[in-house]
Amino acid sequence: MKYINEINRRKTFAIISHPDAGKTTLTEKFLLFGGAIQVAGAVKSNKIKKGATSDFMEIERQRGISVATSVMTFEYKDTLINLLDTPGHKDFAEDTYRTLTAVDSVILVIDSVNGVEEQTKRLMEVCRMRDTPVIVFINKMDRDGKFPFDLLDEIEKELNISLHPLTWPINSGKEFKGVYNLYDKSLNLFTAGQKSTEENSVPIHDLAESLLDKTVGERNANQLREDVELIEGVYGELDPEDYLQGIVAPVFFGSAVNNFGVKEMLDTFIRIAPTPEPRHTSIETDIKPTDDKFSGFIFKIHANLDPRHRDRIAFLRVCSGKFERNKSYHHVRLDKDVRFNAPYSFMARQKEVIDDAFPGDVVGLFDTGNFKIGDTLTEGENFFFTGMPSFSPEIFKEVVNKDPMKTKQLEKGLRQLTDEGVAQLFTQHGGNRKIIGCVGDLQFEVIQYRLLQEYGASVNFVPLAFYKACWITGDKKKVEDFVRFKQANVMEDKDGNLVYLAQSEWFLNTERQNNPDIQFHFTSEF
Repeated sequence: MKYINEINRRKTFAIISHPDAGKTTLTEKFLLFGGAIQVAGAVKSNKIKKGATSDFMEIERQRGISVATSVMTFEYKDTLINLLDTPGHKDFAEDTYRTLTAVDSVILVIDSVNGVEEQTKRLMEVCRMRDTPVIVFINKMDRDGKFPFDLLDEIEKELNISLHPLTWPINSGKEFKGVYNLYDKSLNLFTAGQKSTEENSVPIHDLAESLLDKTVGERNANQLREDVELIEGVYGELDPEDYLQGIVAPVFFGSAVNNFGVKEMLDTFIRIAPTPEPRHTSIETDIKPTDDKFSGFIFKIHANLDPRHRDRIAFLRVCSGKFERNKSYHHVRLDKDVRFNAPYSFMARQKEVIDDAFPGDVVGLFDTGNFKIGDTLTEGENFFFTGMPSFSPEIFKEVVNKDPMKTKQLEKGLRQLTDEGVAQLFTQHGGNRKIIGCVGDLQFEVIQYRLLQEYGASVNFVPLAFYKACWITGDKKKVEDFVRFKQANVMEDKDGNLVYLAQSEWFLNTERQNNPDIQFHFTSEF
C-alpha cells in the first residue's frame, strides 16, 4: 500500500473508433487541455511533416493512416493520464485488441452521421470480453446526422450495452445550438467556427427558467425540456458502479474539431474512470496494483520507433509495485534477469528517460530481441499475466521466398515481426511451409515492405482459401490421429501450439462432429 497516492492519481485508457470518426482530433484536444501540446493541429501536422509516432514507414505516410498504437502521457487537474491512441483501420485490429488488455477503461468515439460501423462492433466485443468500462463520445454534432434518440437505440442494440446520457444536444448540423449538461445543469452554447470557451457556458439550474427561451429560442427550449424529461424518466441517476463494471456507458455529445463538448467529458472521465485495476494471472491469485513487489507485462513491441536507429521498443504496462531504472527484474518466459538503464515514457515520438514508474504507467524498454507479446516481468515470482489471446486471422497467405540466398534473413524477419504481433505465423507441422495470417490485406503490404527494408528479404504472398484458424487440444491419442490424417491443414503457431486451418465453416463443423474428443478454439488462450 506504500504507493497508494501514486496509484490513485493515475488513469490509463484507450480511445477507439471506426476510421474517420474523429479519434485523432479528440486525442489532440485532450493533449491541449493537458498542456502536452500548445497548438491545435500539432497531432495532424506531425503526420504530414514529421510523421507521427506510429507513422514510421513510407507506406503509412503515403496512405495517411496509423498502423500502431501511440502512447501519450500528460497531466490534467492533478491526474496523470496515460492515453493509448489506437489504429482505427480495421486491418490493424489485432494491435488494438492487445492495447485494450493494457488499459483500465475506454472512450469510444462514434460518428453521429454514420452511427455504429463494423469496426466499432468488433472493438466493443473485445471490451465486453473483459467488462472494460466505456464512455461514449458522439462526435460531429455540427453535421447533419442521425436523430439523437435513434443513435442511442442503435448503439444499445448493435453494441449490446446500456447507455446513460450525461449531456444532450440541442439540434444538429446547421441548427446545432449546443449541449445541455445533465450533471451540473448548465448549457454550453455552440457557435460555428468558434472554439468552446468558459464564456459559452450558461448555468441553467431549472429548465423552466425564461433564460433558456431567450438563449436558444422558444421552440428549441421546449424541445430540450421534453427531451430532458424523457431522459430523466428513462435513465434516472447514473450509478458509477454500473459504469465501472462495464454494464452502463455514459454518453456525451459534441464536436471534437471545434473542441466542443470535450471538456465536459474529460472532467467526468477523471472523476469516475477507474484507477489501475487488478490483473488475472496463471496462478489463482490476482495481482493487485497495491502489491509491494513490481510486476508488469509486454503488450506491444515496436520496431524502428526512431528511424535513425534500428531499435525495438517493448511497451510494458506496470501492474503492481514500483518499476525502477537500473534494477534487475525476472523475465519469466526466459527464466533470466534483465535490467534497463534507459526506460522511457512517451509523448508521441518524443521519449523521455524516467527513473521510476507506478501501476497504470506504460514504460518503453529497449529490446534486443528478448521480448514477445505477453511476456511478464516480476521481482522473482514465476507467473504469467493472462487475457492476451491471439484471435483467428481472416486472411491467409503462403510466404514464397524470392531469394533463397536470404533464407536466414527471412526466417529472422518473420520471427521478429510476428513477435511484435504484426501478424500470426503458422508453420506446417513436420514441414517448413510458412503461412501468414492477418486481419486485413494492408498488413501484408506492411510485412512485405518491412521484410525488404529491414531484413533484405524479398517475398511474394500466395492467397490461400482458409476460413478459420482453430487451436486444437484434447485427448493426446485422438489429437495425434487427427494430425496424421489432416497433415496438410495442421500447422504450428510460433509458440509450437497445434492449429487446424479449416477450408470452410462446413469443414470445421464436420470435423467437430467427427472428433468429439478434440476441442477447436478460436483464440490461443484456452
